[in-house]
Amino acid sequence: MSEQQFTPQEINPLATLDHWEDAVLERYPDADAIATAKDKEEYRNYDDPVRNSVREFYRLNHTFQTYEFVKQKQKEYLSFDKKEMPVWDAFQFLNQLVDDSDPDTDLDQFQHLLQTSEAIRRDGHPDWMVLTGLMHDMGKVLCLFGEPQWAVVGDTFPVGCAYSDKIVYPEFFKNNPDYNDPRYNTKYGVYEPNCGLRKVDMSWGHDEYIYHMMKDYLPEPGLYMLRYHSFYAWHREGEYDHLLDDHDREMLKWVKLFNPYDLYSKNPEPPDWNKLKGYYTELIEKYLPKTLKF
Repeated sequence: MSEQQFTPQEINPLATLDHWEDAVLERYPDADAIATAKDKEEYRNYDDPVRNSVREFYRLNHTFQTYEFVKQKQKEYLSFDKKEMPVWDAFQFLNQLVDDSDPDTDLDQFQHLLQTSEAIRRDGHPDWMVLTGLMHDMGKVLCLFGEPQWAVVGDTFPVGCAYSDKIVYPEFFKNNPDYNDPRYNTKYGVYEPNCGLRKVDMSWGHDEYIYHMMKDYLPEPGLYMLRYHSFYAWHREGEYDHLLDDHDREMLKWVKLFNPYDLYSKNPEPPDWNKLKGYYTELIEKYLPKTLKF
């Protein structure tokens, strides 16, 4: 069944792109180190914590994120020939994804990114990590190019090999064509033992897209933060050790360091851009080109 046979509502079942993070916070509510503005119990507080929209999102995600689909999207998007614009215009482009249904903040996408990066800066981390926080959700512009939500957000996982049962809603993988394909349904699938995550194709989404966009500009720890911060089966559940190499194990500490800043830095108090503009202008000039290609 092709994705075109679904209605738009079925293709995009979430009320907001952030709803998949709601489910993450219910699974891993350890916000103590970062969330200072509210008690951690207040984050993602909905009347109904079990949302059918999240289950439907992951049904679509797990059904259609095949090895072939990922290869197709890599070819379609990693040439970065869709759009080119100055860095600051790119943030305005991202702001077209503003959604009033997020219960934690009514700030736009850029202000959320500022809150993430400011929390990182407040704790004294290096400036490249601050920039990583500022850029980490830029890949969500995929929605503005017509991609469905299940191909933009969600927990990420390797394709081309057997799925871990520690991935959220693993039962939905039975709908995936790769589940019964002998090329892809074994422990190693198309990969070699301990080949390293850099040789592993991950499910397609904003993490993978922004990694490729930034890979010439940030140091290795920052690139791991971008590429794997949604790979919860690895950095929270300890899965896929058979595909890791020593470099991955060394980089894991950086992914674990970054993840809470993304999930728990939302605050109803908007950043004061007049005070921050000078710092971030210099930071972007230090690391990034004048224009970004999408």
